Amino acid sequence: MSVTTATATATATATGAPPWPFTGREDELEFARRCLAAGRPGLVVTGPAGCGRTRLAAEAVRGTEHATVTGTPGARGIRYAAFAHLLPGTATLHEALQRLSAVRLLVVDDAHLLDDASAALVHQLAAHGRTRLLVLATDGTRAPEAITRLWTGDLLPRLALRPLPKEDTARLLDSGDTPLDPLTVTRLHRLARGDLGLLRDLLEAVRASGRLAAVPGTDTSAWRGPLPVTAALRERTAPALDRGCPQEREALDRLALAEPAPLDTDLFDAGVLERLEADHLIEADASGAVRLAHPLHGAVLRATVGRLRARRLAAAPEDRALAVKAETAALGRRIDEDDVRDLPTPVGEWLLAEGTPVPPAYAAVRARFARLRGELRDAASWARQALHDPACRTELALATAQSGAVPQATPDRTLTAGTPTAVWTAAVHGDLTAALDALDALGAPGDGDAYDAVRLGQPERALGRLRPGSVFAVHADALARRDGPALDRAAEALGERGFLLFAAEAYAQAAQVHRDPSAARTARTRAVALARRCQGARTPALAGLVLGELTARQRQIVTLAAAGLTNRQIADRLTLSVRTVGNHLYSAYTRLGTGGDRGALPWLTETADSHPA
Repeated sequence: MSVTTATATATATATGAPPWPFTGREDELEFARRCLAAGRPGLVVTGPAGCGRTRLAAEAVRGTEHATVTGTPGARGIRYAAFAHLLPGTATLHEALQRLSAVRLLVVDDAHLLDDASAALVHQLAAHGRTRLLVLATDGTRAPEAITRLWTGDLLPRLALRPLPKEDTARLLDSGDTPLDPLTVTRLHRLARGDLGLLRDLLEAVRASGRLAAVPGTDTSAWRGPLPVTAALRERTAPALDRGCPQEREALDRLALAEPAPLDTDLFDAGVLERLEADHLIEADASGAVRLAHPLHGAVLRATVGRLRARRLAAAPEDRALAVKAETAALGRRIDEDDVRDLPTPVGEWLLAEGTPVPPAYAAVRARFARLRGELRDAASWARQALHDPACRTELALATAQSGAVPQATPDRTLTAGTPTAVWTAAVHGDLTAALDALDALGAPGDGDAYDAVRLGQPERALGRLRPGSVFAVHADALARRDGPALDRAAEALGERGFLLFAAEAYAQAAQVHRDPSAARTARTRAVALARRCQGARTPALAGLVLGELTARQRQIVTLAAAGLTNRQIADRLTLSVRTVGNHLYSAYTRLGTGGDRGALPWLTETADSHPA
């Protein structure tokens, strides 16, 4: 996926930081290149601000002769302003088309800002078809009709980019000198909301503030405490937060210090809230709770509100304790309802922002919620917030084992036979017999423990022990019958409820039992796509998926790297350049979802060999 934008690149240049590597969006890049091949008309790329359209375009046309024009906010009233370097200002539309006929590829950046004459020229170029076009526009802005008609009128195909997902943000941030702990990555991703220029501004602010601290027992650094507000961040938020109405600013400050807040007429004026909602600054849920619409706004307001004002507006300690209890209960209810789709958790965010100790009950439920979602690194990080609590130690061991590492024994003997962690400790060693024996030793396991048998490929042990009609029971039944289409449906249902790791495992199992090779390939592709989003999950059901995603050359190089050979040794053996070897390994890391972790390669090759796809 593209990982920089015009804004991000400019920031990198201004600060002296190197541009981020191009991470993810490989499929989008391949599609763009196909659309720009000879004989094709071109492509329109749209997406929210900061999603990486400009970088994607740069990669798509790299090494290709092309011309570039760019829309400018202050020049919309100037005829052919974007084409000033290519056309005389007196040119007619016909003359402009004639002059540009020799341009075989034209990149049009910020097309939503084009003046009407330039927009009409771009439309005519697309209609005549002699010039291939790569047109970039921002969602949520009013573009000239001549530009929107490019895709609504079927002149050009449209590629709609989404914000960079968290797993790719993590890979991007891992490319720096200092690895960040998962909660810091999640926090930065949440504040940036896919705007990569903003992400760089946030990262620079945190690094410059000296607030990154080493996490004991890991090689990562963590950011806790408030957001350091730099001039760049003030500039980004000023248009939204600089309210002329004192009552509106007070309502925003109050929410920043005590969100989510009940819709209480004693605290808020209804008219003020309605104006803020109309400006998309606040949101109200079905229960009437009100919160800020953008998490960055809360972080900036809390950092700049002033001590005395904060003392007056902040929630009382007892109210904060109730808020923690309420959010803990809400997470627990979602788990009990077999629904772990993303849930706003502002309480957890201000716990991290204040750097205060996280209550054990909250840490444990956040860890379990994250683990069930397949966010194993997040789960481990939440569990580490209260390791004096047995439930947190259990969650840490489970997240560690399902990441393919051996959990350490803890003082309460959580790794002994008859515990859930013993099941996954045996599984990580590749001893499924011992894992199933440990599962049997649990005595009267609950739904979650019985479902482990399904995940380990033994659904018969779970039949009758899972809630009838639940997504887990449906998965068990489909696997017991070795019904590929039913497993696909079970996987889809699991994914819809947020159980991404379980969905990936179900698709992987479906790939093994499908009789139709095409259906098997589809299930396998879906399994790999979901597994990549699960923060390095390595479970028995996923074994055998990995190396099949690579080209023959990539598999060859990865196998040698897993055996311990250096890039130079691999290059000498295969008669390649060291740079070529490095490029192949980088592409392989991206496809395998290892985030550049060379140490993961032996595990991947061993499991692939022992579990053929």
